[in-house]
Amino acid sequence: MEPRIVPLIVRESIEERAAAMAHAMAVECASERPLLVGLLNGAAPFLMALVRHWPAAGQAGLEYDFIDVKSYVGTQSSGHVELVKDTRVDLAGRDVIVVEDIVDTGLTLHHVLALFKDKNPKSLKVCSLLKKRVERLHEVPVDYCGFEIDDLFVVGFGLDFDGIYRSLNYIAVLELPDGKEPE
Repeated sequence: MEPRIVPLIVRESIEERAAAMAHAMAVECASERPLLVGLLNGAAPFLMALVRHWPAAGQAGLEYDFIDVKSYVGTQSSGHVELVKDTRVDLAGRDVIVVEDIVDTGLTLHHVLALFKDKNPKSLKVCSLLKKRVERLHEVPVDYCGFEIDDLFVVGFGLDFDGIYRSLNYIAVLELPDGKEPE
């Protein structure tokens, strides 16, 4: 029996929220060349939504890059963060906004922020599509948050379960055939 996918946040709501967040970041970002850095693979669709909705007046100077870190094995955090791919762009003196798909334990983001602070950006902020209402291993700042959700296992819009469901254009709760969520 297949897992059940229960829609949680529809695409239109994600796009509307991304547009509002992109506008807020563009207004608050003092730089003419802000840099968005997405965490692969999950944040890629959200980062691209932000880029699509960035105000036209600031699009010429907007840059983006990606970093790839690994901290999960299946559905569980491994407790260790491994840098797989670093940014290509020099962060020194730049207004950097880290774009994350979901903040839950805070472990990955804590590691990435420490890594980025060592690269001497002018400013460093965090934008996350989702933030779980959970106790975190590491409290991390989330300057721009799309949606706060309960402690649910979600997929879609970049979020996956063992590599699948990432391409859904909405966010859904994944329920296993026994009625439970993945752990």
